[in-house]
Amino acid sequence: MRRRHHGEFTEFARAVAPQLRQTAYLVCGDWHRAEDLTQIALEKVYVAWRRVERADNPQAYAKRIMLNAYLDRRRLRSSGEVIGLDVRELDRPDVGAADNAELRLTLWEALMRLPPRMRAVLVLRYWEDQSLESTAEMLGMSLSAVKNAGPRGLSRLRELLGTDPSLTMSR
Repeated sequence: MRRRHHGEFTEFARAVAPQLRQTAYLVCGDWHRAEDLTQIALEKVYVAWRRVERADNPQAYAKRIMLNAYLDRRRLRSSGEVIGLDVRELDRPDVGAADNAELRLTLWEALMRLPPRMRAVLVLRYWEDQSLESTAEMLGMSLSAVKNAGPRGLSRLRELLGTDPSLTMSR
């Protein structure tokens, strides 16, 4: 019985780790820290696997654990240093104008200047196309807080990028 659960978890972890790592990187801006956050999430999911595998969406549960670890102030480093940026990792075929590497880098640098929770809202809502409800649930925020953080974050991005609204995402 235990071996079966271990195999199911291993399959789950292999499937979700790349997406968890990419989301972690987008919110924290550091590949090493993104790896750590992914590992923390998978460790916690493993411990609770019997309960988690019966949940409606185990991947969302893992992502919420990862985001909570990221937003936990005790785990945040005081350094703003960005290590290991590889713009190719930000490729998305459906981004359109953002296929330009320079534009992606500019957007990414502006995103890293936002407060952590606002950054997490923007990544979940506009990069991963999550609903208001799922974003609120994953971040442990109220629906109205997510509704307010999205437009405020986009407005702040526009300020950081200048006045060209084509440089930011809209919804």
